[in-house]
Amino acid sequence: MELMKLFEERFSVRKFSDKKVEKEKVDLILEAGRLAPTAVDFQPQRIFVLESEKALADLKNCTIFHFDAPLAILVCYDKNESWQRKYDGHNMGEVDASIVATHMMLEVANLGLGTTWVGHFDPQAIINTYKLPENFVPVALFPIGYPANDAEPSPKHFERKQITETVKYL
Repeated sequence: MELMKLFEERFSVRKFSDKKVEKEKVDLILEAGRLAPTAVDFQPQRIFVLESEKALADLKNCTIFHFDAPLAILVCYDKNESWQRKYDGHNMGEVDASIVATHMMLEVANLGLGTTWVGHFDPQAIINTYKLPENFVPVALFPIGYPANDAEPSPKHFERKQITETVKYL
C-alpha cells in the first residue's frame, strides 16, 4: 500500500473477529519493529507476544482495553540498555520503544489487520503478571486481529487540525 494512503486509511480498531492471526503475519509485524531506528542503535526494545489463552486472559487483569483480541503485543524497553542523553541524563528508552511500536502498528494495518495503541494499563500489573525483570518498562500494548465486519473509526478519527495549527516555521 502506498504509504500516505496507509496513513489516511488506518484507524484504531477496537472490535475484532475471532479469526487467529497467522504466524507469518506476526513475524512480519515483529520484523517491522526490529528494523525501527533507536537512539545510538542500542535497540533496548523488548517485545512480548501474548497469544496463549492464559496470557490473553491475564491481560484482562492489567487493562480494560484488551477488546478480546486474539493476539496482543506488549512493547517494553530495558532501561539498563537504552541510551541516556548526556546533557540531562534523560533516558530515551520510551522514545525508542514508541518508534518500534509505531513501525509495528503501521505494519499491522499494512497486513490488513487492526489494532489500537493502548497506553491505559497498569504497568505494575503488567510487570507482575508477566514476571518481567525490574529493568523492563512497559510502554505500549497492541490488541491485534482481523477487524470485525462492523469495526469503524471513532467519529473524531477524521477530525484533524490544520497544519498551520500544529507547525511553525522558524
